[in-house]
Amino acid sequence: MFARLSTYQGSPVPAEGDLTANWEAMLQDMHEAAGFRGVFYLVDRASGKAVSLTLWGDEQAMQASEDRATQLREEVAHREGQRIVAVEHFEVGFSHMEP
Repeated sequence: MFARLSTYQGSPVPAEGDLTANWEAMLQDMHEAAGFRGVFYLVDRASGKAVSLTLWGDEQAMQASEDRATQLREEVAHREGQRIVAVEHFEVGFSHMEP
């Protein structure tokens, strides 16, 4: 499995702010990408820093999604008033999630 980690910086997010607004369409788009395995969106409300972690079945699937991922990142950053700080790629050494 492989992962793409995108880091964003923006303004602090109010405690009552909805972090799920507008994500349904983007999630549907990701589900349609071959090899997509999951996504996490992590936010530090106080600093305005956010990261998205997308998981891919193999490196080829992650690479094939690069163009669309770039578009989605730019759309999200613009919509959320953020700037893209970094995009990194990793091989997942291991993973575990409780059911």
